[in-house]
Amino acid sequence: MLFLHDIYHIISMEQDNLYNLLQSIDTPDDLRHLSADKLPEVCKELRQKIIDELSCNPGHFGSSLGVVELTVALHYVFNTPYDRIVWDVGHQAYGHKILTGRRDAFCTNRKLNGIRPFPSPSESEYDTFTCGHASNSISAALGMAVAAKKHGENNRHVVAVIGDGSMSGGLAFEGLNNASVTPNNLLIILNDNNMAIDRSVGGMKQYLLNLQMSEGYNRIRYKISQMFHRWGILNEERRKSLIRFNNSLKSMLVQQQNVFEGMNIRYFGPIDGHDVNNLAHVLKEIKDMQGPKLLHIHTTKGKGFGPAEKAATIWHAPGIFDKETGERIVVDTQGMPPLFQDVFGNTLLELAQTNDKIVGVTPAMPSGCSMNILMRAMPERGFDVGIAEGHAVTFSGGMAKDGLLPFCNIYSSFMQRAYDNVIHDIAIQKLNVVLCLDRAGLVGEDGPTHHGAFDLAYMRPIPNLTVASPYNEHELRCLMYTAQLPDKGPFVIRYPRGRGSLVDWKCPMQEIEIGKGRKLKEGKDIAVITLGPIGIQAEKAITHAEQETGKSIAHYDLRFLKPLDESMLHEIGRKFKQVVTIEDGVLKGGMGSAILEFMADNEYNPQVKRVGLPDQFVEHGSVKELYHICGMDEEGIYKVLISF
Repeated sequence: MLFLHDIYHIISMEQDNLYNLLQSIDTPDDLRHLSADKLPEVCKELRQKIIDELSCNPGHFGSSLGVVELTVALHYVFNTPYDRIVWDVGHQAYGHKILTGRRDAFCTNRKLNGIRPFPSPSESEYDTFTCGHASNSISAALGMAVAAKKHGENNRHVVAVIGDGSMSGGLAFEGLNNASVTPNNLLIILNDNNMAIDRSVGGMKQYLLNLQMSEGYNRIRYKISQMFHRWGILNEERRKSLIRFNNSLKSMLVQQQNVFEGMNIRYFGPIDGHDVNNLAHVLKEIKDMQGPKLLHIHTTKGKGFGPAEKAATIWHAPGIFDKETGERIVVDTQGMPPLFQDVFGNTLLELAQTNDKIVGVTPAMPSGCSMNILMRAMPERGFDVGIAEGHAVTFSGGMAKDGLLPFCNIYSSFMQRAYDNVIHDIAIQKLNVVLCLDRAGLVGEDGPTHHGAFDLAYMRPIPNLTVASPYNEHELRCLMYTAQLPDKGPFVIRYPRGRGSLVDWKCPMQEIEIGKGRKLKEGKDIAVITLGPIGIQAEKAITHAEQETGKSIAHYDLRFLKPLDESMLHEIGRKFKQVVTIEDGVLKGGMGSAILEFMADNEYNPQVKRVGLPDQFVEHGSVKELYHICGMDEEGIYKVLISF
């Protein structure tokens, strides 16, 4: 024990030496007491802390490394938490967490009961707004800026940090548009790293790459405007008129239109986002300027760790790695079932090779959903539209209207942003678009902002949709094959994150009758109805319960939430007095609710027990841990089965 104590003491001393300055920073106020010449060393230590922790406790790596200097500069210049920093795309915020009282707890990041994967106001007063998804920072920060003005808190600064591809999201432009006409002093920082998760795409990306403005010009303009304010000849209305005239004159002289200044938002940059002292200097210079303003910085995703700089997509969330060599510790998957996403990607390519109408669409997730398999083989038939889920759906609808057959793959939780588009632009017109919802159900360590909890409930009420969930990889392939056959209309296929259950997954594909479920096992005492791969857990629980109780338990795979297999449900209603429904989604409005409605409408009265996600946001942890907590694993289902 003494030996172990000595080893721990030595390691602790080494870490104290490694993080000499960082160890003294418990809050941003401690950071602000340092002299400016110490900031580069703070950045070095903060970057090393992120590398050290994430090498053994996986998380979002490259994005947080890229904003280390920005994070330090922001907390050095602004009086946080009174001043508000609103992060966009929360995987940029690891450095922010470490500097705001969570340094020692950072080793619990993304673990069950540990600190949350993304900023959350319920965790820290420094986390001003929930930011698990993209493009909401400008709107939220503008709201805070307006609130500060209404409350007379004219000394409160509000900063929105947007980037990592999220400027392509429509909500970002809605926020910019409103910021241009609403009285506010909002500062928007555009972290331009030419990346989302995969490389950023589209005209906005190219525009930002080409955009150049003079820092010297902006400094002079600022000093002149301050002088005019002091002389009392530049009120708010004159200021706006002068900005409009000045922007027009500048556009004419440099023959370039700045989209931000075209909206009366002052533009500064672009500047080097890895020069912490210059960043702090510029922030001090512009923070008290009146009116909305935007600072454009260039950063490198994965900055400071060579392998991540060279392969930013791979190092977005690389898993465990050797921090010295950069070698990723990849688990040997030989002989294991494939990831559902890879079954999707390979099957899509197979189908596209025989059906020339098929195209693929994804909003910034080609590698995450494995659509990159199609894109590599048939680049002209795969479209990455950037972080723009609503556009992805309507774009798919437009192609379907004129004869193409889009497979539009969007993570379940991100599809929530495109709900109106599904109704208005797909379902009403009965367009043959295949909406593939990856990451449906519990996703694990990314937590409540990313769990695909609601898709069954929110898709079920929409007319004209077919909504299906495959039991395993063979079923996924056959559902994809079915969806691309003529006249199938809007078709939703949802499947989970992670691996399936079949090593031999590549089966011949055949049509599945729409709205037709399967009886997997006969029984006479209890009927179990499952939807999707959670049926595998139910299968194990049924075997266990039958062995323990001697009861005979039937198992039905519903396959389709919409339309329901009514003949199968009539059989269950007539035959069974005890029914269990099991789904990987919220209970309210989901598959279990649909079964209850059917039984009530047809005057069947079985005792129905539902298994699924509770009416609360499930926190983060491993999928296995969360299934257990929610009573959706084999043990939880077994307990329900023996409770009759």
